[in-house]
Amino acid sequence: MLHYRRGGRNINSLFPRWNLDRGRQSAKINRKGHGLNPLSTRAIWNLALIGFMGAGKSSIGRLVAEHLQFDFVDTDDLIEKEAGKTVAEIFAEQGEAVFRKYEREVVEGLGGRRNIVIATGGGLATDAANMASLKRHALVVCLWASPETILERVAGQTHRPLLQTANPEARIRELLEQRAPAYRQADVLIHTGSRPSKDVAQQVIHQFNLARSGT
Repeated sequence: MLHYRRGGRNINSLFPRWNLDRGRQSAKINRKGHGLNPLSTRAIWNLALIGFMGAGKSSIGRLVAEHLQFDFVDTDDLIEKEAGKTVAEIFAEQGEAVFRKYEREVVEGLGGRRNIVIATGGGLATDAANMASLKRHALVVCLWASPETILERVAGQTHRPLLQTANPEARIRELLEQRAPAYRQADVLIHTGSRPSKDVAQQVIHQFNLARSGT
């Protein structure tokens, strides 16, 4: 079982219902949705990846989209196109509240599309309206990684406005703990860890096919 205690809470204390394990047990299915629409009653046209920055949503999402022959969309890319600014510029010039407004508009606009893989921003799932919107048409999969892994992946990146701080690891831990309740609303939770992206993508595809088949 995976335990991450160095300087922070045990990962399983953030996700007590999931009981994260390695290998074949690294995907946990939440068919009741913890209060949102049960998976068995929903139309699954699309796949949405949620999770913290650096969890692999974009890289794995592209692999999954290629395999399924779906279009790949990244909500941050769509926001930048709409705003004519980078995410970092929106945060700096207009503030986080304006960015979150863009997110809600983008998510709502995706509801009419079919056969897409959606990579979302790290904080998008904290808005319950976003999650409800995604679950009207998509299987929602949360990709999870430990704070240490995330820090390794994003270290030195300047386009992460929420991590422009003197102690990014502490900030990662703080945000992960804040967002854990939202991430728990996912239909499936997959721990990426040090696993190859191809392996994680295959697991995502398997869960999506199961959801589409109703099993």
